[in-house]
Amino acid sequence: MKKRLLGNTGMEVSVVGFGGIPIQHVSENEAVNLILECKKQGINFIDTARAYTNSEKQIGMGLKEAGRENFYIATKAMSYDYDSMKSSIEQSLNELQVEYIDLYQVHNVSSRQQLDSIFLENGALKALVEAKEQGLIKHIGITGHIREILIEAIDNNEFETVQFPFNPVEPQGTELLMKALDKGMGTIAMKPMAGGAIDNARLSLKYVINSGLITVAIPGMDTIEQIIENARLGIDFEPVTKEEEDILNKEVEALGTEFCRRCGYCKPCPEGIDIPNVFVYESYVTRYNMPEYAKLKYDALEVKADQCVRCRKCEKKCPYKLPIVEKMKRAAKTFKELE
Repeated sequence: MKKRLLGNTGMEVSVVGFGGIPIQHVSENEAVNLILECKKQGINFIDTARAYTNSEKQIGMGLKEAGRENFYIATKAMSYDYDSMKSSIEQSLNELQVEYIDLYQVHNVSSRQQLDSIFLENGALKALVEAKEQGLIKHIGITGHIREILIEAIDNNEFETVQFPFNPVEPQGTELLMKALDKGMGTIAMKPMAGGAIDNARLSLKYVINSGLITVAIPGMDTIEQIIENARLGIDFEPVTKEEEDILNKEVEALGTEFCRRCGYCKPCPEGIDIPNVFVYESYVTRYNMPEYAKLKYDALEVKADQCVRCRKCEKKCPYKLPIVEKMKRAAKTFKELE
């Protein structure tokens, strides 16, 4: 398995990592076997989150069998103040059953208010720095979907890595990733297969790890077969051919009228709908086959998709000209059927 240094952290990570979202819906025995297979295939970077229900716990059981020393563990929390981040770190350590976590990330920073909160005197960053000084975590990172927010955030030198969506249909993070690399940061690609939207998923992952912008890609995997197939790309590590580029370009063109890149330009919605997250949660139903998790996240939204009044202000702001109103209607139907 080809490995790269994760920025200036000193961690030499496999170019293909393990994304911990899908492990939520497998059995405990299957979860253990997935982590064991990662070890067998040379995957040494595992990413999870407090928000992924029992993912940390499942991974923790796998680590006990496969050996903690064989992996770099990354997790994250949507905690933006000191107390909540300190608590999240403690919970992660307990769930993962480890003495330290290699990379702890502030998760899904998506607003100016959240970013400002992180840097306050009693903000999340203070808790992370303290935990690092105490040896509870080794490195600090940040994740999100809003390019402009993260471009500003990584000016703070405490952040050693940045995690952002990147794949052939979502290249909007290019400027952010280049800036991060110039600063000596590690770059982590979430959604390297566009959340299942790209039919040629293997080519998408191959494109990402060959892009020159990404240290490690973290596709979500919930079968042994997926781990073997994805790991092979990092083991063989062959360049993307012209023919493969043409295939991907055709897919990108076809997805142009439907796929939400979560750029956030559609916001704010006059009714208060979190448009990008509605589509993200719907994808957990339609692409990931995770209806329980999707409904849990969707139910937590203050304003639901069925409250769209079809003003179409969002569509006028969308740089990709997506039919947001129709997509919102379909999302409302998707979640109605889960009731």
